[in-house]
Amino acid sequence: MAETLHIGRKIARIRELKGIKQEALAIELNVTQQTVSNIEKSDKIEDELLETIAKALGVPTEAIKNFNDEAVIHFIANTYNDNAASYGHYYNFSPIEKIVTLYDEKVALLERLLASEREKVELLKNSK
Repeated sequence: MAETLHIGRKIARIRELKGIKQEALAIELNVTQQTVSNIEKSDKIEDELLETIAKALGVPTEAIKNFNDEAVIHFIANTYNDNAASYGHYYNFSPIEKIVTLYDEKVALLERLLASEREKVELLKNSK
């Protein structure tokens, strides 16, 4: 058994911080959402199950065992108060490139619609 204080709450907090719903974790663990809910209410769980949950959450088992809300708050406060997190953060995509791509797709669609309408007009003219 994992010898940590209310391991279920720690699992729930890590899941919430990672933005994972109980249903998604349940699917990953191949159990029901109610089972995940019961796990998160448990004081202790078997080490084997804890390892499976840690893998599904993408964290080491020790991260769950040693999880502490105060440490997370301290880390976030220190990271963002000194602006360290704002340096070197780059997006994987350019918002402007995305807008240009969407614009180009829209223009291409409109050109296809216009060509289709022109074909309809020609067919109507020829059918008279």
